[in-house]
Amino acid sequence: MQSKSPSRKKQLLGEFVREARSRVSPQVAGISPGLRRRTPGLRREEVALLCDISVTWYTWIEQGRDVSVSAQVWSKLADALHLNSAERAYLFELADAIDPDVTKAEHGSLSSYLQECVDAIASPAYILDKSWNILYFNNLINELFDGWIAKTTSPNLLQFIFQEPKARDIVIGWENRAVRAVAEFRADVAASIEQLEMASFVEDLSSKSELFKLCWDRQTVLAREGGVREFNHPQQGYIEFEQITFRLATHLDYKLVMLLAKAP
Repeated sequence: MQSKSPSRKKQLLGEFVREARSRVSPQVAGISPGLRRRTPGLRREEVALLCDISVTWYTWIEQGRDVSVSAQVWSKLADALHLNSAERAYLFELADAIDPDVTKAEHGSLSSYLQECVDAIASPAYILDKSWNILYFNNLINELFDGWIAKTTSPNLLQFIFQEPKARDIVIGWENRAVRAVAEFRADVAASIEQLEMASFVEDLSSKSELFKLCWDRQTVLAREGGVREFNHPQQGYIEFEQITFRLATHLDYKLVMLLAKAP
């Protein structure tokens, strides 16, 4: 039964969901925009369909009514609205619910098709989050890293560079690339550098790699750039790539990195 006087928390939840809906384009949601669309984002009916709930029920959520919604429905809603990890946590906080999906709570509601997208790229490719965890990767980059990604639980690019011995053989000019990687990483995590999880990650890497600690303490900051990357492929030998990096439109903390083979 719905409350006649919704709490302020429910009102905030409704306002947040409504605003988030307006930011998601039909294309991002995998929906045909059609020819007559006045709504800048998704329609209520479209979100309700994606969440497998009635339009009336979804409308009540946006109106801030005191409706009873399961954690699984909130999870579907977070996915449909492509919420990042902070937004997702905010949604569940306002809803007084516990996020049932730990992975999405950590990384946000990324598209379920990202693995298929990476697999479709005909060159080594992977997606990083802001901590440079490798979230998605194709077989070509795994082969370049000599199977390290697939064998590692929660693979992280910096851990590969600084803690995996084979990285020194695979990455040509390893030390120069490692030094630059730290400066690029510092630029990426500027907004979250004081968070406990990030501080612990940096402390752990510093304790295990003298070079990482030295580079981190230098306070050097550089933008992530493309350019030529040289590798000793474990099976194919010397290969030159042109590195291209894109940020995901709906999750600016996430990067798609592609290594395009240069013509001999």
